[in-house]
Amino acid sequence: MAYAEKVYKVRNGQRTKQFTWRARYKRPDGMWGSEPGFPTKKTAEDYGEQQEAAIRAGRWADPALARTPFGQWAREWMAAKSPRGYTVTTRWNRLDAHILPRWENVPINQITWFDAEQWASSLGCDDSTATQCLTIMSQMLTGAVDKQMLLVNPLFGRRRSRTSEQRAARHDRDETKLWAPPAIVLRLARRAGPLDGMHILTTAFTGVRWGESLALRPSSLGVRVERDFTCPTLDVVEEVAEYQKRSPAGERLGMMLDLEPVKTRESKRRIDLPVFLAELLEKYAADCKREFLFTPRGGVSKHWRRNNFGRQVMRPCADGRKALPATKGHAPREAWEPIAPGLTMRALRHTHDTYQDQIGVKPALMYEQAGHRRPGIKAVYQHPTPEMRRVRLEGLQELYEGAMGALGWETIWPSG
Repeated sequence: MAYAEKVYKVRNGQRTKQFTWRARYKRPDGMWGSEPGFPTKKTAEDYGEQQEAAIRAGRWADPALARTPFGQWAREWMAAKSPRGYTVTTRWNRLDAHILPRWENVPINQITWFDAEQWASSLGCDDSTATQCLTIMSQMLTGAVDKQMLLVNPLFGRRRSRTSEQRAARHDRDETKLWAPPAIVLRLARRAGPLDGMHILTTAFTGVRWGESLALRPSSLGVRVERDFTCPTLDVVEEVAEYQKRSPAGERLGMMLDLEPVKTRESKRRIDLPVFLAELLEKYAADCKREFLFTPRGGVSKHWRRNNFGRQVMRPCADGRKALPATKGHAPREAWEPIAPGLTMRALRHTHDTYQDQIGVKPALMYEQAGHRRPGIKAVYQHPTPEMRRVRLEGLQELYEGAMGALGWETIWPSG
């Protein structure tokens, strides 16, 4: 039974005649809970009775826990979660750079959607990062609800409202518009050479993600057999994640390149290979003496770092380079004219999906091959057929042969 008790104020170490009331109530664990600061006995008793009623109804949140600073709860929540390493790194990056500087000392029960949305819209980062910050905060507050620290998550299920300027900026990033016609892809592949060029060619004509491409092995090559239809495939089951390793408390422990399962069910897939690419990959894999198909030149490391590949391969191949004379340990190199300035491996993944749309690949197959989750009820009712697969492979083969003909090439790498 809830009750109230007096709490006398103290001045200079002496109790005065002034007092407030403290509410006392039975907690779910049988211990007595308390909440001070009430002006009258009645208000303290009412508060205590409300807490006990909420406890009996199973909808009680501990008021003391509700005042936990967000930064303290965020670190506790992060220590309790163990998703993929790259996911952990992304969360810590968002916490350190954006979330904690604003919300570190704010009690979790004082966070409102209005304040959070206004804050996200004022961030100087790109729109997707701001939205991701809100998503991470919402996940943490949902965890607080689950732990009975809060009754409701004020961010759950809310969508940001944006100004017309912000909405326009979301669709105005240059990189998202980049893709490469087949002839450009072939020129880049030839310029990069058989090792890195095969990596570029495979990405453009299969749409593998960067991390997925690094995890491909000679054994990733397989065969699909469906009724009377057979085709070579590339099996995607894992990826290489590059991330900042962290302790449970968030302390940086160094960069990591680790193999991890692919992130989603849709990402685990078999990609059908057109004839030209299957033949090139089969020969490439037969000659490969390494565990993974696409590795740094010289074999110093098992896996490329994204920035290193961009700096050493994509930027000079796509953007061009200046001629350099011979130096000790380095042969002279000729100047390269630009082929596709700004093109990235991510843009080559966009390129593959652009090819699929161009040659009329049906959505049921398009989503599957790209490793995307198809939204809506059609994802349940429509399925890829052997004829859809045949049409896709013939379309990709025609793009390749057309580009080879336009360039006047018989092989991509003349010496190979």
